[in-house]
Amino acid sequence: MQVKNEAMLITYADSLGSNLKDLKNVLEKHMKGVIGGVHILPFFPSSGDRGFAPMDYTKVDSAFGGWEDVNALAKDYYLMFDFMVNHISAQSPYFQDFQQKKDGSEWRNLFIRYKEFWPGGEPTEEQVDLIYKRKPRAPYRMAEFADGTSEKVWCTFDEQQVDLDVTHPVTKKFIKDNLEFLSKQGASIIRLDAFAYANKKIGTNCFFVEPEIWETLKECTDVLDAHNVTVLPEIHEHYTIQLKIAGHDYYVYDFALPMLVLHTLFSGCVDRLVHWLEICPRKQFTTLDTHDGIGVVDVKDLMTDEECEATREALYAQGANVKKKYSSAEYNNLDIYQINCTYYSALGNNDQAYILARVLQCFAPGIPQIYYVGLLAGENDIELLEKTKEGRNINRHYYSLAEIDEAVKRPVVQQLFNLLKFRNTSQAFDGEFSVKALGEKELEIVWNNAAAGVSAKLTVNTGNKTFAILETVNGESREITL
Repeated sequence: MQVKNEAMLITYADSLGSNLKDLKNVLEKHMKGVIGGVHILPFFPSSGDRGFAPMDYTKVDSAFGGWEDVNALAKDYYLMFDFMVNHISAQSPYFQDFQQKKDGSEWRNLFIRYKEFWPGGEPTEEQVDLIYKRKPRAPYRMAEFADGTSEKVWCTFDEQQVDLDVTHPVTKKFIKDNLEFLSKQGASIIRLDAFAYANKKIGTNCFFVEPEIWETLKECTDVLDAHNVTVLPEIHEHYTIQLKIAGHDYYVYDFALPMLVLHTLFSGCVDRLVHWLEICPRKQFTTLDTHDGIGVVDVKDLMTDEECEATREALYAQGANVKKKYSSAEYNNLDIYQINCTYYSALGNNDQAYILARVLQCFAPGIPQIYYVGLLAGENDIELLEKTKEGRNINRHYYSLAEIDEAVKRPVVQQLFNLLKFRNTSQAFDGEFSVKALGEKELEIVWNNAAAGVSAKLTVNTGNKTFAILETVNGESREITL
């Protein structure tokens, strides 16, 4: 199924019910017309990071179901799968074979061995300092071999996520084979997770290394194009990188929007948001919330450092049940650039502010992605957070079927569902976009599809958090009420 200009749900396989069958039943029972696509977060057998340390892309974790369940979803929704182009699980048969056979393993060149990558086998202090890394040391883990020896291999993230050498023919074939397999399992989009870390080069920061990164992206795209599957590179960084990727006609993420919307609603000032909406890519997926939290780094230079800090402080002051320590080492936070909080709780569990945030997302350029907790206007899960001491679990609640039945009855959820149904069906959103500030605390967004004779106009007052939506079809106007 081709990508559709309809809202996409982001969910784990076991977050809306217990498995993929439950997920399909929930969608059919409660969300017809609300979403058109589903990003199923990694559903492969995995050894860590809630699926992001995949062991085998050819299998569905048996706890979630099987490929028949994925294929059943693909009949009704356009689907997004993840492919971790940067790494594979330390428990995968590939790394296990390498540890068993060492230089005799057919997979030995899948991994980046320090003794072969660095002259002399070790990076200098200056080289380590250059690397854009997630740990306060050189990025590696030890590979322990069956013969009793050990050596360092590149490892950017958790020790269960061993980096791949994307330059080697063995890895290129591994990537091609897996992308082709996934393309035949109902994927409409493959998201290349941790994409910017994939290419390593001495003398660089090993993050979005040019021109090599473009070669890796093209290799993946060529494979997927042959199966009419779209590629989506996943990168959290300065907004100019997204602009650069969009300039090559790839889909990108709008990871700047979450903080810009919070800033707009906390401060009332619309100028920063209006500026971004004027210049942001048009071929993109928008987000307010994801499984990782609320991104901060993406808005640097779109907001001043002072505005970013004021927005963070306002979130902690006005948000519900959120504390700074939830995004600290005390709660195993690996990424200082993200805030652990649901978007609903970031806005103080305030229905009016929350719906306005979603209205702004739905009227922004791009296809809206809605994280499952956000779709049900979920509050921070303090119980799960404290039970696991994992900061990101504050935004990873497991919904039972009974909980979902109750959650969808809430007025704020019904309003959001109505908003998404309008966004999915109005032809205005296939037209031209324009935005302007009407004052310090007012803005106007217009989508105009002249060919279809349909337009939609949104006017917003951020001071009192009110908005109005007017749709015009062949000269006849009507106000859209949620």
